Amino acid sequence: MQTKDKKIRNFRLIVVDDETHRHIRSVRFTKNGVIVFGVSAAVIIFLVIYALVAFTPLRTFIPGYPDAVTRRAAIQNAMKVDSLEMIVSRWALYSENLKRIFEGEEPVRIDSLIKSAGPMSKTDFQKEAFRQQDSVLRSSIAEEEQFGISAGNTRDLRIEGMHFFVPVKGVVSLGYDKVSHPYIDITAPANTVVKAVLDGTVIYAGWNDESGYSIALQHDNDIVSIYKHNQKLLKKAGDKVTAGSSIALLGNTGSLSTGDHLHFELWYKGEAVDPAKYINF
Repeated sequence: MQTKDKKIRNFRLIVVDDETHRHIRSVRFTKNGVIVFGVSAAVIIFLVIYALVAFTPLRTFIPGYPDAVTRRAAIQNAMKVDSLEMIVSRWALYSENLKRIFEGEEPVRIDSLIKSAGPMSKTDFQKEAFRQQDSVLRSSIAEEEQFGISAGNTRDLRIEGMHFFVPVKGVVSLGYDKVSHPYIDITAPANTVVKAVLDGTVIYAGWNDESGYSIALQHDNDIVSIYKHNQKLLKKAGDKVTAGSSIALLGNTGSLSTGDHLHFELWYKGEAVDPAKYINF
């Protein structure tokens, strides 16, 4: 049985001058050659387009592809979110401590939170390490400020050197005791105006079943003043007040009150201090 060899069919592309019929150019090719050329050309074009898109700024023109500015903004936003989470956690602890102080309870300690939380995750461990570094930095800055070697032009004024306004003129009926009575009670007529001892911001103003109408002010240098058992509050949370301005009217509200008086607390750096040491009532 004889097999016939398939003949390779050749083709020729001729370019002819239409007027003179002179052959300008001729190209011979085969069917397989055309296929190989077409595939090769397509691959080369694809590689060129891919290189332009992958390694040049042209990729930023693709719809939905983030440019350098967008990616940089995303990274900055992620860093800001992480910082805000830490700030929110710190303020949550601060608010919880203020609430406990208003209700006469012990403030929350950071070390107790760490012990009760059990094994910390990697993120919690990093946050705790950051807190420790922050506390070390604060301690070093405090030492520099003590000897006046800080590069800053100003430094915090100690509580001993500050001038406090008298919150209310009256008689101290019950003095300060660090253990059993870490505040003072001042007896005065009902509706006597209660004044702010320093410039500050109202961080709490509301009603408590035990303390009645209470108001708390945040001052500079980590000072907080608290006024309880008022008859009426003249300021609301968020208000700015100046030293000596009216913030409440003295009264006898709350289950722990036995007469018209002002329950006054003064806190410095997270600890209750004796107001009588700094204010002449």
